[in-house]
Amino acid sequence: MVKLGKKDVLLIARAKKVKFVRLWFTDILGFLKSFAITIRELEGALEEGMGFDGSSIAGFVRIDESDMMAMPDPSTFRILPWKASDQVVAVMFCDILEPNGNPHQGDPRWVLKKNLKRAADKDTPFTWALSWNTFILHDPRQA
Repeated sequence: MVKLGKKDVLLIARAKKVKFVRLWFTDILGFLKSFAITIRELEGALEEGMGFDGSSIAGFVRIDESDMMAMPDPSTFRILPWKASDQVVAVMFCDILEPNGNPHQGDPRWVLKKNLKRAADKDTPFTWALSWNTFILHDPRQA
C-alpha cells in the first residue's frame, strides 16, 4: 500500500468530494474518540493540527491544562465506505500533542511508537497478535 502524504490527502479529498473528515484518536483506556472538521479546515489541520479540549477525554489532562492538539497522520487517511446524510466522510488517526508541540505522554499511539523504537534500538524483534480469551466461571452455588 502506498503511504499518503499531505498533498495526496488534499488531492484525494477534493477529487472524491469529501465534506467532513473525522479525526480519530484513543483515550488511555483504548476507547475511540473523534471530532469532525470540514474540508475547508483540512489543509490547516494537516499543517498545524486541530485544537481540542483535552480535559473532556478520560485520563488526558486536568481542566487547567486542557489545550491539546490533534495532529492528523496523512498515511492513515481513508474514505469511509458509506455516506452520512449523502455526504462523503473520510477519517484519519491523529497523534496527540501538547500546546508546545511535544507528544502528549498519555497518547497511546505515542506510547506504542516510543516502545517500538526502544525495541528496534535494542535489536529486539517486536511482534504482536490479537488474542481472544474465554473464561468459563463456575458458580459454586449451582453445584
